[in-house]
Amino acid sequence: MSIFHKLYGAIQDAAFIWHEEMKQVLKDEGVLIFCIIVPIVYPLLYSWIYNNEVVHEVPVVVVDQSHSQLSRQFIRMCDASPDVKVISYAGNIEEAKSVVSRQAAKGIYLIPADFATHINRMEQGVISVYCDMSLMLTYKAIYQTSVAVSQTMGAEIQKRVSGNYTDREDLITTRPLDFADVPIFNPAGGYGNFIIPAVLMLILQQTLVLGIGLAAGTARERNRFEDLVPIHKCYGGVYRIVGGKAMCYIMIYIFMAAWLTIIVPRLFSFLTLIHWQDLLALMIPYLLACVFFGMTVSCLVRYRENVMLIMVFVSVPLLFLSGVSWPQSNIPGVWQGISWLFPSTFGIRAFVRMNTLGGTLSDVLLEVRCLWIHVAVYFGVACLVYGHQLRLSRKHARERLIYLRRKREIRQQLKQRHSRTDNPKLPH
Repeated sequence: MSIFHKLYGAIQDAAFIWHEEMKQVLKDEGVLIFCIIVPIVYPLLYSWIYNNEVVHEVPVVVVDQSHSQLSRQFIRMCDASPDVKVISYAGNIEEAKSVVSRQAAKGIYLIPADFATHINRMEQGVISVYCDMSLMLTYKAIYQTSVAVSQTMGAEIQKRVSGNYTDREDLITTRPLDFADVPIFNPAGGYGNFIIPAVLMLILQQTLVLGIGLAAGTARERNRFEDLVPIHKCYGGVYRIVGGKAMCYIMIYIFMAAWLTIIVPRLFSFLTLIHWQDLLALMIPYLLACVFFGMTVSCLVRYRENVMLIMVFVSVPLLFLSGVSWPQSNIPGVWQGISWLFPSTFGIRAFVRMNTLGGTLSDVLLEVRCLWIHVAVYFGVACLVYGHQLRLSRKHARERLIYLRRKREIRQQLKQRHSRTDNPKLPH
């Protein structure tokens, strides 16, 4: 019965800690923003911005120095495409640059004076394409349109000079090896299906760590000795503290994870190929790893602002180190080793491979096992650091108790001295 009562008492203490942590989340404006409001609003804003995955009618300016029938044909075909719109002509390249600098156009087509001459001599003609690289979508539209038009014009020139008699011969001449371009994992060829799944998983980790860190900073500011663990009888064991706090954030982020990984992609019609069983098997270790990682980081936070400076700064590097926006094979080994310290690295890779590439749980077993290793390691580290904080809290409590006892003894001695001084019959 003693073991049963101890276990029942530990569960009660953990429930009390969970209740106190939940109240702090709901009362603290900063924690409420990062743990609830940001995971709900920020994915909607981010997905809405990138929901238009392709751009059309990108404005370009043309510098036609050839003034030939071929140059005019090239300009008409580019203008007739759905992705490019010719808005003006410039006399020279400097005038065209001024138009681009005013953001009236996003690119320049420069047709040299000898363009038609080289083609009529059966030589290669060259057209220069200048693009504004501040937005990759506009660069893609301008460049791919010019390539497609040049290939079409080149095929027509080949037909004229080949001397063929049938359409079949023309087809073999212009396209001897036929192929079909089918984008299987990104049908729109846009940016949303490519980057949004990784961003959603990163939002889960970053907001969790920010919320836990802000709550830890608030706890230190409210404590007399700036300790992370308050002086209370329910905070008497490490596992109770870690379990109670983790239970609070896991209960909140179960709903946040469902919102980010299930509802948001469907609201904006992003590609979703993952099955709910595989998603559940991935999100359980990922959320646990993020929670214990956040609790470990929170022990290093002395003030509320520190965690924001740390986690916001590493958000973009973590997205690159995950291997989604930059090839994993081209990341140096040192940086890959650093990326293994963060649960988001393996969580993003596993989620993208299952959600976007149509993989199953068996295809990402390595990442899932690494996440479970993160759970075990960061749970142990969180217990160690909270054990250290608990010992500091007890030490400060003892020092405070000794101080109060000593203060009470001094007051009693002073009272006795005053009573003896006021009563002359008592011996001094």
